Amino acid sequence: MEQLCAGRRVSVGNVDGQCRRLFRHGRVGRAHGVGLVAEHRAARLSDRWHSWRINDVFDVFAGYRRVARQGRDAVGRILCIGFRCGVYCRDLRRARPHAGGFAVSGVEHRKVAAADSELRLDRWFLRHFPDLPRGRLQKLLRTGQIRVDGKRAKAGLRLVAEQEIRIPPIQTNPSNGKPSRQPMDEKDIAFVRDLILHMDDDMIILDKPTGLAVQGGSSTTRHLDGMLDALQFDATERPKLVHRLDKDTSGVMVLARSTAAARELGRHFIGRDVRKIYWAITVGLPERDAGRIDLPLTKNASQGRERVGVDEEDGKRAITDFQILERAGKRLTWLALWPRTGRTHQLRAHCAAIGCPILGDGKYGGRDAFVDGLPAAAKKLQLFAREITVPKLSGKGDIRVTAQLPPHMAELWKMLEFERAPAEEPFSDID
Repeated sequence: MEQLCAGRRVSVGNVDGQCRRLFRHGRVGRAHGVGLVAEHRAARLSDRWHSWRINDVFDVFAGYRRVARQGRDAVGRILCIGFRCGVYCRDLRRARPHAGGFAVSGVEHRKVAAADSELRLDRWFLRHFPDLPRGRLQKLLRTGQIRVDGKRAKAGLRLVAEQEIRIPPIQTNPSNGKPSRQPMDEKDIAFVRDLILHMDDDMIILDKPTGLAVQGGSSTTRHLDGMLDALQFDATERPKLVHRLDKDTSGVMVLARSTAAARELGRHFIGRDVRKIYWAITVGLPERDAGRIDLPLTKNASQGRERVGVDEEDGKRAITDFQILERAGKRLTWLALWPRTGRTHQLRAHCAAIGCPILGDGKYGGRDAFVDGLPAAAKKLQLFAREITVPKLSGKGDIRVTAQLPPHMAELWKMLEFERAPAEEPFSDID
């Protein structure tokens, strides 16, 4: 393919060299018709014309090469129409991946390995394409470019061995299948290892602090997932996240030390064999000392951020057992919460739905989630994953681990004169 510009033909085959020679100022004018008028044939095009950055233009051509056969390819026609300048339409064919830099791959199909069985589809892509941005992955899923056994699939689809995944052309930074992570400093290594409450051959249980995100995002660079290399120790695999806690929620959290352990723990979490007990201070008193909240929840896209609400028609069933452990007058209540299901923000949404928002939870409780006259610590979310009981993966019995109150909650407990341990075991009479 060739472009007529400034009285000479520019070959796409030597884009970089031709670009520097003809467009020294790094900008290219937009031409209308098949040729450029004489006054704009100079090597340096006038800045008063609407212009594109040259790398914006030639990025489109990257990965394409001219092929010797007659006819016009659809891609070539689209490019001609889009640029509407002196472009002679020739067949374009996607080039082989470049040896270095970002490589453009063609459509491929892969079989799901036995080790990846029951893995979520989005996690499969993050494992095999660690540099693929999450936003880009979601778009490929939403537009149906990623398919499983020829059918559209959602991010949460659980894969089965030998299923075939269609992988569209995507841009990936070659990394030999390994995530490109920055080396950890000694301070972060010591920090994350000090969080360990329990470790065996199958799992690690941590006490996640308040304010530490579990996974990264657009504005989150320091997170637990980025520190898991420090917890590999003598294992053959990097630890894997099994479940999540909100950034502002502290407490017990389970990691799997192998893919097989992650798969088995996932079964226990889905099968509700894992018992998680949370402590919270709520504003207001529930109508009963103990009970069950059974309200379906769904994500509310109109809020513009991740938030859930009660939806009797389209919501997914969500169940939370609660029990009052102590009261501070008629204004504040120390609750034990047992989520029987694992919906996003389930405890926060359920407490707000029964008129008892969690103290410090402005996202779901608004102004009602704050009380005047309390210390500054009360402005933080008063929700804490106190205890977890997990079936042993090697042998019989359960593993029960508890965490200590985070500093901001311990300060409030002391002021309200709550006992650090409840008088009786919560939910002891509930199966």
